[in-house]
Amino acid sequence: MKPILLFSAGLILSIFSAQAQSKKDLDRQAIKDMCGCYEVTFKYAETFSPDGNYEKHDDYTASALEWGQLVEDDENKISIQHLLVIQDTMVIKHWRQDWTFEDQDLFFYDANNTWDIVKKDASDVKGQWAQKVYQVDDSPRYSGSATWVHVDGKKVWQNTTPAPLPRREYTKRRDYNIMERNNQVAITDYGWLHEQDNKKVLHAEDADDRIIAEEKGYNIYEQVADERCAAAQAWWKENEALWAKVRKEWDAVFASNDRLKLKDKVDGQRLYSVMFALEPDASSADIKKVITAFIE
Repeated sequence: MKPILLFSAGLILSIFSAQAQSKKDLDRQAIKDMCGCYEVTFKYAETFSPDGNYEKHDDYTASALEWGQLVEDDENKISIQHLLVIQDTMVIKHWRQDWTFEDQDLFFYDANNTWDIVKKDASDVKGQWAQKVYQVDDSPRYSGSATWVHVDGKKVWQNTTPAPLPRREYTKRRDYNIMERNNQVAITDYGWLHEQDNKKVLHAEDADDRIIAEEKGYNIYEQVADERCAAAQAWWKENEALWAKVRKEWDAVFASNDRLKLKDKVDGQRLYSVMFALEPDASSADIKKVITAFIE
């Protein structure tokens, strides 16, 4: 009887293990489905405000051609670098997203160009994927952890996390300093959708956080032929070694800090301007010098 019980327990364990791996494979494929060439439409509109006297800002719309380059494809980490293509020939390094499985190390924005680097309990992230989003210079933007859901033909991941002001507003707005992002990533039949329900929050050390306004956002990624993004693919081949060094230097920064505050400018220049001026063969020492200069 005992061997039969052991066999049954082993069989059940094998079934659960196979199911877990199958689910993880579905997750990984959903993430990698965000790679490729896309026509992107950005649409944002403020919706509600608790202040009856608040004047809503104009809706924002924009469009772009963007290449999602698969940078890393490991069992527990997938990294995608996004590159903008302007008039078919000009390429601009855009944002990056890293997806890491059951990642306990996350960073959370705390206003004023400051992030808290937090270690979560393993139980809090079991079965989850963290999405870590980085600026164009590979400095942090926001991160969050949640479970990919595959049901009724839908592939969806959703999380709420604090973030800096979006690029479309950070030079224009002074009435709020944290964007509380409710991010929903959905893989669709046309590509993928980044849907957002955001809150614009004014955070102060000596007062309660105050919601200034809420907004609805859609980043709609419609897949097109990879050939449309040929310039981005060529650019990445020429520059990927440089940005691998940059990522490595940032990894060292995250590993050695539990709180990170970055200067807005050094010698009148923003970090991305200095980083974009680096030559493709810049040394790790040169890159470290640039990053260190911006850390307070």
